[in-house]
Amino acid sequence: MTHMLHAAARRVQWSRASAAKRAACLLAAAYGLRILYPIIRRRVKRAGCKGGPQDAGRAEGGREAPRRPGSRGRASPAANAEFFKQLLELRKLFFPKLVSAELGLLCLHSVALVSRTFLSIYVAALDGKIVKSIVEKKPRSFVCKLIKWLMIAIPATFVNSTIRYLECKLALAFRTRLVDHAYETYFANQTYYRVISMDGRLANPDQSLTEDIMMFSQSVAHLYSNLTKPILDVVLTSYTLIRTARSRGANPIGPTVLAGLVVYATARVLKACSPKFGKLVAEEAHKKGYLRFMHSRIIANVEEIAFYRGHKVEMKQLQKSYKALADQMNLILSKRLWYIMIEQFLMKYVWSSCGMIMVAVPIITATGFADGELEDGQKQAMVSERTEAFTTSRNLLISGADAIERIMSSYKEVTELAGYTARVYNMFSVFDEVKRGIYKRTAVIQGSENNSKNEDKAELHINGPLEIKGKVIDVDHGIICENVPIITPNGDVVVSGLNFKVQEGMHLLITGPNGCGKSSLFRILSGLWPVYEGVLYKPPPQHMFYIPQRPYMSIGTLRDQVIYPDSVDDMHEKGYQDQDLECILHMVHLYHIVQREGGWDAIMDWKDVLSGGEKQRMGMARMFYHKPKYAFSK
Repeated sequence: MTHMLHAAARRVQWSRASAAKRAACLLAAAYGLRILYPIIRRRVKRAGCKGGPQDAGRAEGGREAPRRPGSRGRASPAANAEFFKQLLELRKLFFPKLVSAELGLLCLHSVALVSRTFLSIYVAALDGKIVKSIVEKKPRSFVCKLIKWLMIAIPATFVNSTIRYLECKLALAFRTRLVDHAYETYFANQTYYRVISMDGRLANPDQSLTEDIMMFSQSVAHLYSNLTKPILDVVLTSYTLIRTARSRGANPIGPTVLAGLVVYATARVLKACSPKFGKLVAEEAHKKGYLRFMHSRIIANVEEIAFYRGHKVEMKQLQKSYKALADQMNLILSKRLWYIMIEQFLMKYVWSSCGMIMVAVPIITATGFADGELEDGQKQAMVSERTEAFTTSRNLLISGADAIERIMSSYKEVTELAGYTARVYNMFSVFDEVKRGIYKRTAVIQGSENNSKNEDKAELHINGPLEIKGKVIDVDHGIICENVPIITPNGDVVVSGLNFKVQEGMHLLITGPNGCGKSSLFRILSGLWPVYEGVLYKPPPQHMFYIPQRPYMSIGTLRDQVIYPDSVDDMHEKGYQDQDLECILHMVHLYHIVQREGGWDAIMDWKDVLSGGEKQRMGMARMFYHKPKYAFSK
C-alpha cells in the first residue's frame, strides 16, 4: 500500500511538472500571437490597399513630391508583370542566339540538377534497406548495403560540386554577356559623356556597370538552381510516395490533401508578412553607389581639398552617406529577422508535425502492413518491412519538404532579384535612349517668388524635352554655323542663334566673360552637344583636334601620352618612330621628360607626375602628332 501511494505521488508530481511546462508553452505562444497579429494584420491591409502608392507620393500641401526622371510613375520593384517583362527583355542578352555557350551551360546545369534528384531518391530507398537490415539483425546485409551507400556517395558529392561549379560558370557567362553589351553601348556615340553631362537618370553609372550587373547575374543563376531542383524534387518524391502507398494498399488522398492545405496556408501567411525586399534592396544598392561616388569624388579632388583644409567637411559628408547606408542595411536586417522567424516556425515545426502525420497514417492504415493472423516470425518480418517503409518515406518526405521550403523561400530572392533587374534594365534603357539622342534631366521645381524674379529671363530657358531639329553636315573645307543656338542640357539658352564662318588657314580668337558659351561652342563643334536648330558645316572628326582645358593623361607609357588615343601599331602605320616623337617633344619643350622619367617605355601615374603646364604642353604635342586640319584650344 505504501509503495502504491508513493507511486501515485510521483505520478501527481510528474503531472504537475508537465502541466507547468505546457502552461509555459501556451503563455509563450499567446505572447507570440499577440506580437505577430498586429504585424500580420497591417501587412494584409497594406496588400489590399490600392491607392497607397499614389497617395504616398503627395506632399502636405497637395502637391506631388518630385520624382526622379525616368521613373514614369512606376511602383517599387516587385515580382509583378513589369518585373517579368524586364527579365524577358534581358534574357535576349543572355541568349542572343539559339546555339550558344550559355545555353550549353544551362543544359549541363539542368542535367546535373535532375541527376541529383534521382540520386536523392535512390539514397532514401537505400537508407530504408539499411535500417531494415539492422532491425532484422543481418550483419552481412548491413555491411553490403553500407558499402553500397558509401560508393553512391562518390557520384553524389561530385554532382553536388558540379552543380555549384556550373552555377558560378553560368553567372560568370551571364555577367560577361551583359558587360560586353553594356560596354559596347556605353562607348558608342559618346554615350559615356552624354549619360553624365546631358542626362540625369543614372546617378552612378559605375555602380550599375559593376556591382548591379554582378549581383543580377549571380541572382539569376542562383535562382534558377534554387527553383529547378526543388520543383523536380517535389514532383518525383511525391510520385514515389504515392506509388509506395498504393502498392501497400494505403489511401494517399488524405496525406496529399493535408500537404496541399499546409503549403497553401504557409504561402498565404508568408506573402502577407513579406516585406518589399525588392524596393529595399534597390535602395540599398543606390546608397552603396552614392557612398562609392563620394569616395571617388574625394580621390579626384584630393589636392584641392587639401589646399582648402576641407577634410572635416568631406568627412562629415562621408559619415552622412555611410550612416544612410547603415540605416538601410539595419532596416533590411530587422525586417528579415521577423520574416525568417515566421518562415522557420511554419516550415520547420508546423511542416515537421504534418510530415509525421503524413508518414504515419499510410503505414498504420495500409493493408499490406497489417499483422492479422501472422505468426511471430512473420510479425517480426512485417515490423522490419514497416520500419523500412517508414524510413524511406520519412527521408523522401524530408527531401520534399526541404524542396518546398526552398521554393517558398525563393519568393524573397525573387523580390530581391526584382530590385537588381529594375536597376540593370533601367541602365540599358537609359543607354539606348541617350544613344538615340533622348535626354532627361532632373526637373527643378521653383516657387512663385523665383518665377517672379526670373520673368525677364523666361525666354532664356526651355522647359520640357528638347527636340533636335538641327543638321550637321560634313564638309572638306571650312566651318560654318548658320543660326545654331547654344543650349545647355538643363534647357538654358546661352546664345539664341550663332552665325560665323572659318575658312581654312584662318585663326579665330573667341573671348568673353564666364558663361557666355565659349566651352559650350567647343562641345557643339566636337559633337558632344546636339545641334537643336540651324545647320552646322564642319570637317569630319578625324580632321579636327581639341585641346581641352584639362588635358587627360591616360594609363600607359610615356609614348602612349603623346600618341593618345592611337596605339603603338597605329603610330607605326602612320610612319612615326620614337625619333619623330622626340622632335615633337623638342618643339613643345618637353624632351627633358624622356630622360627624367626613364625613357619612352616608362609607366607611371602621369596625371600626378606631370605638372599643370607640362600637361598643357603634352596636349600641344598630341596636336602636332595628329596633324589635324583644324585645332581648337581652350
